[in-house]
Amino acid sequence: MKVGILTGGGDCPGLNAVIRGVTRVICNNGGEVLGLLEGWRGAIQGNTTPLTIDNTDNIVGLGGTILGSSRTNPFKDEKQVDAVCDTFKKLGLDALVAIGGDDTLGVASKLYYERGLATIGCPKTIDNDLSATDQTFGFDTCVNIVTEAIDRLRTTAESHRRVIVVEVMGRHAGWITCYSAIASAADYFLVPEREVDLDEMCDVLAKRRAGGKKYGIVVASEGAKLKGGMVTSSGELDDFGHVKLGGVGEVLAKYIQDKTKIETRSVILGHLQRGGTPSAFDRVLGTRLGVHAGHLVLEKNFGKMVALRGTQIVPVDLKDAVNKMRELEDSFFEEASEFIR
Repeated sequence: MKVGILTGGGDCPGLNAVIRGVTRVICNNGGEVLGLLEGWRGAIQGNTTPLTIDNTDNIVGLGGTILGSSRTNPFKDEKQVDAVCDTFKKLGLDALVAIGGDDTLGVASKLYYERGLATIGCPKTIDNDLSATDQTFGFDTCVNIVTEAIDRLRTTAESHRRVIVVEVMGRHAGWITCYSAIASAADYFLVPEREVDLDEMCDVLAKRRAGGKKYGIVVASEGAKLKGGMVTSSGELDDFGHVKLGGVGEVLAKYIQDKTKIETRSVILGHLQRGGTPSAFDRVLGTRLGVHAGHLVLEKNFGKMVALRGTQIVPVDLKDAVNKMRELEDSFFEEASEFIR
């Protein structure tokens, strides 16, 4: 079989492990693998690179993606969808493995159900917000990066007797925020799933200061909704219609300082959260997902996404994988509430 692989959307630790897993399975069974460069843009333009056992053997620990990525959406223009189908035919592909989040897999799902292309999906997002899988690769690495950053910020916050607001990624779901806040013993966290209570946040920080704590840490999702909605960095939209977020940390810092009179600063971790080498967990999860995606190709079981359920990797329908956002569960709020009393 001749199989294409692409990585779309934001880069993510563990992508190369998936590429290696798929390539190994297909090549072990006498097939050929082509990497489509820069996500769906490569599928539109037909830009490829050969993938072999030899040139993918040592990429499991590399961050990012050797294929490059983009937020290109072919379904913005029907001619681009036609171009993807033409590329599929010209390259003689028997299947395409799309590695990405909700947007990338949404395109793969439409191509399968609307155009009949043989696609397989593999869930990738540091946000951990795909409902069909228990966890996405990249999330574990991201949480460790954010936790380490907060640990470093704590020392300077304590030295200067400040509150520091740490803004992290999370447009619609607060998994990164919640996990890193709990892991770093933050004083308060704000996520998209819950209405923001600024007065409670300030009361908690003031109470801690009165009790003798010399600093404070607040962790906020970029998508946390203040009065008036989410804070945006510009009015620009990406190819999938998402407005660019950024700046909620600065707004919160000003509010905290004005309300509590405690000196407050904000830090946006931004793309730092995506970078660097993947954790051992993400290397293993990415590899396993890639191996199972490769086997689905060999079985011609298309229109599926590989998902982690418990400790097992199972196939789920692509349409089910992208039709619902996985939000932070209520139990996490109940557990975290013990630490803001």
